[in-house]
Amino acid sequence: MSRHDPITQRVLPLLEPACASSGFELVDVRFTMEQGGWILRIYLDRTDGEQVDLDDCERMSRELSALLDVEDPIPQAYSLEVSSPGMDRPLRTVEHFRRHAGEEVKVTMAVPVMVPAGERRNFKGKLQGVDGEGDDAVALVEIDGKETFRLRIADIDQARLVPDYDAILHPNDSRKRRDRGRN
Repeated sequence: MSRHDPITQRVLPLLEPACASSGFELVDVRFTMEQGGWILRIYLDRTDGEQVDLDDCERMSRELSALLDVEDPIPQAYSLEVSSPGMDRPLRTVEHFRRHAGEEVKVTMAVPVMVPAGERRNFKGKLQGVDGEGDDAVALVEIDGKETFRLRIADIDQARLVPDYDAILHPNDSRKRRDRGRN
């Protein structure tokens, strides 16, 4: 389901304060149907800059599970999963997009964008930055170094960073980083 679905809209404002009070940023929430049934996936990052570890996920899973049991915002049975955002980190808020300007992103729109060839929902390119604030904010995504699309953040279904595996696997190879910048 999309982040625009009613369950996600009920769960986000419920969980964000609980995560913040425990020193975590609620990066994203996804409610999806999979082979084993419904899953509520919660992605957390630490606000102190440290990496989220298994102990963090276990502790927050217990805390958020108790909160969800009391508030009961989801009518059907589901499994709860709490994890770090990973290398392909989801981007949900205007601040997320601002923080990751200059990085490669993959975006799926909930509302299609009109382009000369018709409607387009999927974009992959370099995040140039953000223009505007609040519901009117747009992510500027440059495709193939040629065209920059203005994607309204409120209309995005899902956005993720595209990991740079060369930089991850070879962090000290500055020549490769320089060469990539020329392409």
